[in-house]
Amino acid sequence: MDANMSSMVVAGALLAVLSGVMNGTFTLPMRFLGRWEWENVWSLFIVVSCLVMPAAILTFVAPQSWTILAHAPAQAVWIAVCTGFAWGFGAVLFGQSVSAIGISLANTLVLAISSALGSLLPMLLLAPANLLRHSGEKILEGVAIELAGITFCGWAGRMREKSAGLNTERGGMVGHARPIGVALLMAAGSGVLSAVFNIGFSLAQPIAACGRAAGLSEFSSNNLIWWIMLAAGSLANLGFCLHLFRKNRSLRKFAQRGGLRLYTLSTLMALLWGGSIFVYGAATPQLGALGTSIGWPLSLAVGLLLANIIGIALGEWRQAPPRARAWMYSGVAILVVAVIVLSRANS
Repeated sequence: MDANMSSMVVAGALLAVLSGVMNGTFTLPMRFLGRWEWENVWSLFIVVSCLVMPAAILTFVAPQSWTILAHAPAQAVWIAVCTGFAWGFGAVLFGQSVSAIGISLANTLVLAISSALGSLLPMLLLAPANLLRHSGEKILEGVAIELAGITFCGWAGRMREKSAGLNTERGGMVGHARPIGVALLMAAGSGVLSAVFNIGFSLAQPIAACGRAAGLSEFSSNNLIWWIMLAAGSLANLGFCLHLFRKNRSLRKFAQRGGLRLYTLSTLMALLWGGSIFVYGAATPQLGALGTSIGWPLSLAVGLLLANIIGIALGEWRQAPPRARAWMYSGVAILVVAVIVLSRANS
């Protein structure tokens, strides 16, 4: 590997790490937004991250993108719209699960489930014969390890709830605590629907091909798909928020005094999460053929570990018994191993 190629790989790896840092920290502001209702925070987060930010980036990087989208294959566009809309409900469940059981446990479960299904389902749908090959074996092995890690973490959450109750160390967390069984179902549903996002991206590749044929870069071509899916997903999220606004009469909270801090933190959430997608999109071309085998596990592992460090630092496990913490830490370690094994399927 020459010096230029080596520096590109290093730059790509650093971008993948940065993407993981942004993804692992974006829920942190939710801990300090308790003066608003969940729907106030989430609606602003969705508008900025799924509508404003992607459109601004697309316009700045490739202004001709909108003309290209108008001539993209209709079937691929509808696939992106439908799978993006389905993912939107997964985002709702994720936001609710963070409020219900905290940053560390919600992020761990959702990332684990979505990465397992996101690796397995596209192969089952697009190339089932590969399950009998080396890549398929590694994916099945990684999924099995992730199931063990998910079990460990879920059991730790149950032990924490039984010992310390539902409202342990919530601080200023926006939203409401829920029983661990309900929260685990929400996290599982979010993980499944997040995997649908990956499937939709795979099936909507003709849109990116249309962009490349029109002279767009790999990064800009993929962003065409991201924008459609994120915009479609925003409809599900904002629809649910409108329901809660009517139910809780919480729309007026946007006008309460001292709201600048709340607007700033909610916008920061959006910039971190939305930015993590685009930073990762910039990382993979730098890594070349190693993009999926290095960038993906780096980003996912960093996000997984950082979300748990934040949760521990905020005291989410302070009142949990030592055995519950041991189960949680063991589960996280197992999930990191699973990420490494899954990455081997791409190498």
